[in-house]
Amino acid sequence: MSSPPSPPLPSHDDPEAALAAVVALRLMADRLEAAAVTSALEQGWSWTQIAQALGVSKQAAHKRLSGLSGLAGRPPSSSAQEP
Repeated sequence: MSSPPSPPLPSHDDPEAALAAVVALRLMADRLEAAAVTSALEQGWSWTQIAQALGVSKQAAHKRLSGLSGLAGRPPSSSAQEP
């Protein structure tokens, strides 16, 4: 199955439309990231693995994403606990 073609991005010559597109993309990216992190944790991924996949430190990933529903109490794994 192929996905439908993406609509063209607005021109930078139309700042109102371009900035609205930036906001929409950021919101979509945040939702995708939250869903992927939740899934990764449910599948047993460590915060180190998640952080590596996102290209950030374990502490940064946990600080930014641990507030997701049901994840607030889960501390970042120490390297001694990880495979």
